[in-house]
Amino acid sequence: MAYSGGPMTEAMYYVLLALMNPNHGYQLMQAVTEVSNGRITMGPGTLYGVLSRMQKDSLISLAEDDGRRKTYRITPSGEQALRTEYTRLKAMIQDGSILEEGDVIE
Repeated sequence: MAYSGGPMTEAMYYVLLALMNPNHGYQLMQAVTEVSNGRITMGPGTLYGVLSRMQKDSLISLAEDDGRRKTYRITPSGEQALRTEYTRLKAMIQDGSILEEGDVIE
C-alpha cells in the first residue's frame, strides 16, 4: 500500500527529515530531537510504530540489517512526500501571515 498523501503526522515528518541521512533506531531517536531543535522527543514505541507504517507505505526502506540493528533510509517516494509536506506547511505559514500584519478578519 503506497502513501496516499495528505497531511503527515508530526512524527512522520520528523522521522523522514531525520532519515535524509540513513540511521538506525537509537540514532534516529536522537536525530529527531536534533532536527526538531529539541521540540520532539520520541520513544521507541512511537518510533517503531511510525517506521513500520512508513515501510508499508514505501516511504522508507531497510538499508541494512546486521541482526543487531536495522538501518533505515528514505526512499525517493518518501523524499517526494516529505518535500510535498514541507511545501504544504510553508503555504500554511504564509496563509497565517495575516496574524502578523495585525489585520482583523471580519
